[in-house]
Amino acid sequence: MTDQTDGQLAAQYEAFPYPARDAREEAKRLIIGSPSHLREVDHWIFGGRRPASQPLRALMAGGGSGDGTIMLAQQMATLRRPGQVTWLDRSAAAKRVVQARAAARGLENIRFEEGSLLDLAGSGLGPFDYIDCCGVLHHLPDPAAGLAALVSALAPGGGIGLMVYAPHGRTGVYMMQDALRLLAPADQPPAARVEIAKRLWKQAPDTAWLRKNPWIDDHIKGGNAGLYDLLLNPRDRAYTVPQLADLVAGAGLRIACLVEPLRYDPDSYLSDPRLRARTAGLDRIARAALAEAICGNMGIHIAYCLRAEAPEVAPPWEDDAAIPVLRELDGVALARGLRPDGILPVAFDDLRVPVPLPRLAAAFLSRIDGTTPWGTIMQAVVAAGASPEQAARDRTALVRALEPVNRLLLAAPG
Repeated sequence: MTDQTDGQLAAQYEAFPYPARDAREEAKRLIIGSPSHLREVDHWIFGGRRPASQPLRALMAGGGSGDGTIMLAQQMATLRRPGQVTWLDRSAAAKRVVQARAAARGLENIRFEEGSLLDLAGSGLGPFDYIDCCGVLHHLPDPAAGLAALVSALAPGGGIGLMVYAPHGRTGVYMMQDALRLLAPADQPPAARVEIAKRLWKQAPDTAWLRKNPWIDDHIKGGNAGLYDLLLNPRDRAYTVPQLADLVAGAGLRIACLVEPLRYDPDSYLSDPRLRARTAGLDRIARAALAEAICGNMGIHIAYCLRAEAPEVAPPWEDDAAIPVLRELDGVALARGLRPDGILPVAFDDLRVPVPLPRLAAAFLSRIDGTTPWGTIMQAVVAAGASPEQAARDRTALVRALEPVNRLLLAAPG
């Protein structure tokens, strides 16, 4: 399932592995993101119920230069989680980059496979408990066939993390792509196309929509690889939420979570009661579509998906043995910095949303360390002066406030 455009795409990623990464930078930082953050996989895919002792078989399909691969493998190693991350991509140049990054970290839980995700069914790889496909489907000749190939390698009870482009937040990108198809046709050498793209961006007038889009900057900060991927890519398409939901449903999947859930709730932005009365009549996908349309700043969609027939299982938030974890947050510091009015300001690409927290939020947050179970935390909060009833109510309110911003999750048990 290839065509001329697919050949151009393959040549692109040999010339410019994406994103541009240097293994020497691994000593300075671990690049964190979604999908495929281990805490998110534990929570959104497995509902905080899959034992940490159970080996995790993960596939990074179209792994590129390895951001997701390195993140997940490092998190598994740090938390001493058993299992293996399989990197799969057809770019030999990208393979050299991700192997160097893994070597710089001393990671031994990664398997490197050069090939196409479209060949998964006959590859002998898998099955996998978790599959990542980040920024890949929208470049394929047939995205539906690509997603079907991933599902064929998914183990029972497993899930998939996807990232695809979204149209509204990429305003200006496709206009500039149209211009560059005229000035730097795809059949020209990649280096020559990059030079022309740089010249065009330098000369583009202030009225160019991409100049007015502050949320897209890969052509500015991403080096030649970022510029090429954004403006010279021979094929990319963007999906609205309903289009993504249709793609997922066609593969026998359903969207379990759009990251971050609060961002896809139109009531986060609409306080007018008459408008809210109308949003209440919309289903989950329609509500997300409304949020996408009115915000205008969503350049990508990140979704965790399960098989359509998988049961709806909520994380066991009321289980005193469950262990809450704050994703990339220091609970003590967060508690100390809470505003007197109890409002936590959250920003989604410059769009600020006030998140009200309960009265006992600081008491809970200061005790959430990723290892202490709810029961112990509840006992400490009550011992500090709260009534059991108030502690129970505020725990529920805290979960309802912070789970939708993808910050309060449940750790894998055990």
